[in-house]
Amino acid sequence: MDITIHATFLPHTDPDASLAFYRDLLGWEVRADVGKGAMRWITVAPAGAVSSVVLEPPAMADGLTDAQRTVISEMISNGSYAFINLACPDVDKAFDELQAGGADVVQEPTDQPWGVRDCVFRDPAGNTVRIQQA
Repeated sequence: MDITIHATFLPHTDPDASLAFYRDLLGWEVRADVGKGAMRWITVAPAGAVSSVVLEPPAMADGLTDAQRTVISEMISNGSYAFINLACPDVDKAFDELQAGGADVVQEPTDQPWGVRDCVFRDPAGNTVRIQQA
C-alpha cells in the first residue's frame, strides 16, 4: 500500500495565538484558514511538506456531552490531551530561537536514554510540542 499522512489535528484555544506560534515562531506556512472568531480551522505546515497540521476548535466531535467537553478542555490546558513530535537538524539552535521568541519551555535540550536529543515546548493551547534532532 502507498499510504501517507495527509493531515493531523491539534486543538487550538486561541486561533491568533496559534498562528503566532506555528506561522510566526516556527516559520510554517498557512495553507488554509476557514471560519471566523474562535471557530476557525487553520491548516499549517513547514514549507514544502506533504503533510500538514490542522489547528481546530477543541471538542468538536459529534455526540460529546458537556462533561466530556469539560474534561477535554482541562486536558488541553494541562498539556495531556494532544502532542506532536517534530524534528530538525539542530535542536539546540531551534530551542534557542523558540525560547527567545517566548515559547513556553517544558524541557531544555536533553540527550535521552533512547538515543535522541530533544526539547519540549507547549503551544498556546497547551499541546505538547517535542522537537528532536534529526
